[in-house]
Amino acid sequence: MLDRKQNRKLEETVLAPYAMKSSESRGRVHKEPEHPYRSAYQRDRDRIVHSAAFRRLEYKTQVFVNHEGDYFRTRLTHTIEVAQIARTIATSLRLNADLTEAIALAHDLGHTPFGHSGEDALNELMARYGGFNHNLQGLRVVDYLEERYPDFPGLNLSWEVREGIVKHSSAYDISVKVKGLAPQEMPTLETQVVDIADEIAYDNHDLDDGLTSSLIKEADLEGLSIWKNITRNIAKGNAALNPNLKKYLIIRSLINLQVTDLIEETEEKIKKLRLGSAEEVKKLDKKVVSFSPDMLKLRKPLRSFLSRRLYRHYRVVRMSVKAKRFIQELFREYVTNPGQLPDETQDRISQDGVHRVITDYIAGMTDRYCLDEYKKLFNPYEKV
Repeated sequence: MLDRKQNRKLEETVLAPYAMKSSESRGRVHKEPEHPYRSAYQRDRDRIVHSAAFRRLEYKTQVFVNHEGDYFRTRLTHTIEVAQIARTIATSLRLNADLTEAIALAHDLGHTPFGHSGEDALNELMARYGGFNHNLQGLRVVDYLEERYPDFPGLNLSWEVREGIVKHSSAYDISVKVKGLAPQEMPTLETQVVDIADEIAYDNHDLDDGLTSSLIKEADLEGLSIWKNITRNIAKGNAALNPNLKKYLIIRSLINLQVTDLIEETEEKIKKLRLGSAEEVKKLDKKVVSFSPDMLKLRKPLRSFLSRRLYRHYRVVRMSVKAKRFIQELFREYVTNPGQLPDETQDRISQDGVHRVITDYIAGMTDRYCLDEYKKLFNPYEKV
């Protein structure tokens, strides 16, 4: 039988010296007895998956608003793709795959409805009251807002997962310094893996969704070396492929190319640094997990293309502007009359302040719920 003690022995045998082991965890805020069969990070992963915030990701925007079509990625499907890519990388590098997966599954729990436009709207509205950052909001969700246990608020996750949430950084995510979570230290290699897995998933599934929506065309991508090289290789032995299958093969190959490069480059860096423990990683002055210089050169034009041709496409911009307007008007209406908030939300106003409580309420909404609330408040013929 593989119980918790056997799990720890397995970690000591299989994981690299620089991996973060559950036996070395800095623990939880609220003391709890260990689970007999699951390690601390396996338990964290399960708590995240069973949380209300995780379920709500199913109806939160990635790029395309949920009602645009059921093919397009949502914040939940994005999160699952990040976890799958991150776990593959972590396993290959002999890192702690359970910790990596837990951080990946939690990394977007603080996201608002309507993607980054929703976050921008709340940050502007909260400028005088502490602002809004979805990493900090994610920590607030797992430490305070989730109600799952009678003895403490939140999910009471391990220190390492909580650190991974606030130190998550990418082209779209800003790492934040939080007292008590070692702001002066470099994040674990497991957190660093999630950062890059997030970018790989983001770029490639947005490319897929962009092509499916016809906002971008294959012909638009022919000037990109990374796209051209892969399509040429696929075409050699698959001349009669239908367009959809060809697209899937290209996207899969793009992900595989980047993941392979990341693993090989990171392995080389680890060898050169001669890392002997997870603590040594924390004392470094820069991250270890990264692409090779050649891959960075290949990825840069692709990311620039997506920014220019997809994220700034007029239809995406229109969706973003509308989304910000919904959130701004809801926020101001709730501030004007907080009595319109649900009773359990109003109960927190005396402790947290009206603006932060409203922000928590809106940030926790799905796209659909936000739109329904908007109708109830501003459409005189809608039932409240």
